[in-house]
Amino acid sequence: MPTPEFVLALREKVGTDLLWLTGVTAVVLRGDGDEQQVLVVRRADTGAWTPVTGIIDPGEEPAVAAAREVLEEADVVAVPERLAMVQTLAPMTYPNGDRAQYIDIVFRFRWVSGEPFPADGENTEAVWAPLSDLPAMSDDMRSRVAAALRDDPAAVFRT
Repeated sequence: MPTPEFVLALREKVGTDLLWLTGVTAVVLRGDGDEQQVLVVRRADTGAWTPVTGIIDPGEEPAVAAAREVLEEADVVAVPERLAMVQTLAPMTYPNGDRAQYIDIVFRFRWVSGEPFPADGENTEAVWAPLSDLPAMSDDMRSRVAAALRDDPAAVFRT
């Protein structure tokens, strides 16, 4: 689902004005040691490789939202292991003129089942990438993966 219904309803009221939204990033890992892999998707809108990301629905628990996004976008079942990072992203403007700013909550997830494929049309590819050979991705997305890979159970907070 590209844009949640509640966002579309808000857009009818506020037009393209800046919306403050809560997003999640699910860094899904499988395997151990040198064999460890991360689930990555190639976004249909930009072509960028990322972990699975999405918007939390009103009243939805953040970890539940992240698990839902993983299932919807890649047809993979995963369970949250820990909070990895919380950050505020810079305001952004979408091609249609809509403006948004997100607080992003990053979780480390453990794979349970499923082989990834682009399940909902938001992505053109969904694959397991070896940590030693990740596809090109933005520094921000790499920092989300790095936060999830840390052995320290404490979350990273941007200051």
